[in-house]
Amino acid sequence: MTPVVHRAVTAAPTASWFTDRFARNGWSGSWSGGVYDWHHYHATTHEVLGCHRGSAVLRLGGEDGDDVVVGPGDVIVIPAGLAHCRLAASEDFQVVGAYPGGVEPDIQTGGGIPCPLPKWDLDPVFGSGPAS
Repeated sequence: MTPVVHRAVTAAPTASWFTDRFARNGWSGSWSGGVYDWHHYHATTHEVLGCHRGSAVLRLGGEDGDDVVVGPGDVIVIPAGLAHCRLAASEDFQVVGAYPGGVEPDIQTGGGIPCPLPKWDLDPVFGSGPAS
């Protein structure tokens, strides 16, 4: 399963905008902060990250994964099992994270595993059926 990247979903990104939008679409248990600078993944849940401040380069897919630049208004939906980490970030970089159904995430270190879960029911931004 591949990550989904939505660019510039709002012109005025705030932590509360992302928290509210994600919750409206069934993604809750939100938090605000940064992204770990070491490869990790969640085997028990998918994760969504909405950038509301600053910018960063995230690596998705372990050591040999793809680098994605994120900035204010961008959203990344990370499938369970997909390793991710922060390679670089501005000092003010901040995201809101959440999980489908507010599941409490596990944190595993390493390069990731094949996705152990079915696709999420609703896109955390647009709310439509499973995103592709």
